[in-house]
Amino acid sequence: MKRACRPAARRRGGVSGQRVLKAEAVLVGGVVLALLCWEWPSLRREVRIWRMSGGFRAGHRYP
Repeated sequence: MKRACRPAARRRGGVSGQRVLKAEAVLVGGVVLALLCWEWPSLRREVRIWRMSGGFRAGHRYP
């Protein structure tokens, strides 16, 4: 009986493309989360200033 052939990449110890994509997604997600945590205080401050200046209701009052 003949054994089923496995993909050559697995035999050579390579990494499948799907695993690489998952690793990249985890890495990008971690970077985005770290950036959001780093910028959160300044984003809150900017939103507060924007709301004090009128938000959407201000129209074109402030250039």
